[in-house]
Amino acid sequence: MSALAVFLIAVGIADICRKLSTHRWPGLVAGPLAVIACAASAGLWHRGDIALLVVAAAVSVAWVVLGGASERTGTRHGRALTVFGVGAALMVAFGGWASEVAGPLGRWLPWVGLDEVEPGRALMILAIVLLQLVTANQLVRLILGAVGAVRPAGVPQPSDRLKGGRLLGPMERLLIVGLGLGGQFGAASAVIAAKGIIRFPELNAARKESADSGDSAGSGIDEVTEYFLVGSFASWLIALAGLALTAA
Repeated sequence: MSALAVFLIAVGIADICRKLSTHRWPGLVAGPLAVIACAASAGLWHRGDIALLVVAAAVSVAWVVLGGASERTGTRHGRALTVFGVGAALMVAFGGWASEVAGPLGRWLPWVGLDEVEPGRALMILAIVLLQLVTANQLVRLILGAVGAVRPAGVPQPSDRLKGGRLLGPMERLLIVGLGLGGQFGAASAVIAAKGIIRFPELNAARKESADSGDSAGSGIDEVTEYFLVGSFASWLIALAGLALTAA
């Protein structure tokens, strides 16, 4: 799974750089640079590693380009999702070409007292943590757009009635992953349940506002509910899939 971990790290870092910069090029170069840094720190320099890492770098660039285009135009969400899915699938399907994680990372873990943590698992945990930040938000947004839960730019959005989603989403996913890694699966389930309880007053207020105004041009309660449910389940699935990968 080392190739998949490097791919997720590259995409995660590229998305963070894209969001933090007003220019396009930092996100485009961050992915390939992250691949090189991971290869150097994890000792992934064999022939099979290089082939997979070249693909990972190329897919990270394509992901940034297509994801950014989808954000700007509000269309063609499926292209970016397909690129991400194909990239991840290739890393898994040809993961046998990748060598075991070693190198400086393998020597650093015992030095800091983490000799019980396998280097490959440590690399995957880093990848999953990065995935929960900007990339997971982007994936959720693309899924919402693909099912029609996001309207074109310039018109009222269902998300306008649910504040803080882009900040609460990463916090929620990181909490689920952290609790899961600590073996506290019951507490992670409580976090999932708590979200519905916390959001219920907002959904109820949106229902009353929609009924009182009768404005069909705005975002109705059905659209807000769809946005909340689809977005929440997509977000939870990303967090739970990440947990599964750390245990693989």
